Amino acid sequence: MSQHCDASDADSGRVVSVPHRLLRRQVRDIASGVEGELMAVVREEVSDDPVRERWVVLAYVRGPSGREISTAVANIQAV
Repeated sequence: MSQHCDASDADSGRVVSVPHRLLRRQVRDIASGVEGELMAVVREEVSDDPVRERWVVLAYVRGPSGREISTAVANIQAV
């Protein structure tokens, strides 16, 4: 998986944008059932231990209400 770095320091760690084939397309979060537009996929460093990094890959979906939810990228499917 290729990635480009739009890294920014956040309180919880580093955030890196990840390209995804469904960006800006309609998707469903299978965990919650929310349907909406995939706005971003990011790798975020979430460890609170400065010695050991822990990265998660999150997808941000904007639902019909305009609110965005985050979910594991593995939970995303095209509508």
